[in-house]
Amino acid sequence: MSRKVAVRAKPGARRPRVEPLPDGTLLVAVRERAIEGEANRAIEAALAAHFGVPRAQVRVVRGARGRDKLVEIG
Repeated sequence: MSRKVAVRAKPGARRPRVEPLPDGTLLVAVRERAIEGEANRAIEAALAAHFGVPRAQVRVVRGARGRDKLVEIG
């Protein structure tokens, strides 16, 4: 069973983290810059670790080129 999670990306952050925002969106801060999909891959890896699932089960389904994303897990 898969679920979709709304994510607000923060590429180029000093400290990587995943934390909930008041509106239910997850803030995912990663060190990687938003160049050639590096930040998206880091966001997928961070969410996989956060939810305890394999990296292959996490993918950005909407918003690959923006800060607001929809990510499918599972």
